[in-house]
Amino acid sequence: MWNEQRIQNVLEAQRRFFRSGKTLPVDFRLRQLARLKAAVQAHEEELLAALHEDLGRCPEEAYLCDIGALIVEINEIMANLKKWAKPERHFSGMLCFPSRTTMVYKMPYGVSLIISPFNFPILLSLGVLAASIAGGNTAVIKASSKSSACTQAIATLIADTFPEKYAVVVDGGHDVADLCLAQPFDKIFYTGSPAVGKHVMAEAAKNLTPVTLELGGENGNWCIIRKDADLKDAARKIAFFKMLNAGQICININQIAVAEEVAEEFLDELQKAIAKQMGEHPEANPEYPRMITRAAFEKCLAAKETYADRVVFGGDADEESLKIAPAVIYPVKIDEEIVQRELFSPLLPVVPYPDDQVDSVLRTIAQREHALAFYLFTKDVRWAKKVMSTQQFGGGCINEVCLHLMVKGVPFGGVGHSGMGCYHGVWGFREFTHPQTVLVGETRGNLPLREHPFGGRKNAYKMKILKVFER
Repeated sequence: MWNEQRIQNVLEAQRRFFRSGKTLPVDFRLRQLARLKAAVQAHEEELLAALHEDLGRCPEEAYLCDIGALIVEINEIMANLKKWAKPERHFSGMLCFPSRTTMVYKMPYGVSLIISPFNFPILLSLGVLAASIAGGNTAVIKASSKSSACTQAIATLIADTFPEKYAVVVDGGHDVADLCLAQPFDKIFYTGSPAVGKHVMAEAAKNLTPVTLELGGENGNWCIIRKDADLKDAARKIAFFKMLNAGQICININQIAVAEEVAEEFLDELQKAIAKQMGEHPEANPEYPRMITRAAFEKCLAAKETYADRVVFGGDADEESLKIAPAVIYPVKIDEEIVQRELFSPLLPVVPYPDDQVDSVLRTIAQREHALAFYLFTKDVRWAKKVMSTQQFGGGCINEVCLHLMVKGVPFGGVGHSGMGCYHGVWGFREFTHPQTVLVGETRGNLPLREHPFGGRKNAYKMKILKVFER
């Protein structure tokens, strides 16, 4: 059992280890990343089994979203870490003469706290750990109590791979998370809901601990389908994405705004796409994931019942397996409650709008809290790029879903109520390091420009030279 004293002991041991300087060499970090990758591969079967037990995920989906994606992330870090960690050399500039050189060192924060969620319990714990290791930090992982099988599998993997003074997994509920947050960690990385994100930030403020927040977005992620879109293609992609992890994904489509001119046709294509991929009854398909807890299952059913008269297809449930087929709710008005909150479930409300009033839809979305993701389907890619460059959200796609998350070298993160900070690849390395600027001075040739006295005719030249230098 984890209590305050045990957490304090681990924190102190990790701080001593960090201060020993052993985590600083890049070669040390690369060795730890290699050990992490090897451990993930060695424990693959246990991780897949845990993902199935917690979320009902089939091996292929579990590997695609958690394990394979994690290995790709580690590989990218290992291939580029020496370049990322190399100190930057800058010319100091004429104002700093006679100094010629200023260095920027990428310094680790120290002991990091990683609080991971239940929906992608492997990737969103060990993937963040990889970034922490790359930065030269030690890590305490507070894994989700909801995905208990995965938490146990991760704890075993980490215990078999690293000493507690370097990396450790803490299990337990919100009370244990609060015990962790009360400690003076050097960096906190939290993935979860905006409501808990506010709590994490408030607790971190007590120790002035820098925080990265990866949040789902208070009002959910919109998908807009114009009347010129390829409806069959859009339906195929949306069907796959909405069924992935039973909709329990922070970047999943929360609600769709579809041009009313093609709304009925799109709904028909969506129903066919779901049936083609998962059968007429997805809740009976062993490949279809389940809701994480009975409470989540019942909450989803209750929300569906509120709109029962507008469920045009889907929504059948299996009480024993906690599976709910995607439930498409239509028509829904843009100001209704269900499209103003994150659903995190297989529910999919659809809002019809006149295609020539799409700007009004965009203005309404912009007035709400910033989403983590945003999706557009249209043949007018020029228009779509303009929209994407003027709306505020974490990231998104044009005529595609979710794949922006898988592109190497680009950041992933939210803004406002969908988060702060970003990671993946070099962006994760930056999130776990502080750029430390050091100017290298000279003992000879120093000018008296930045020394008193400045007054009097004898020193009038100083102002003239300063104005030349500071242009």
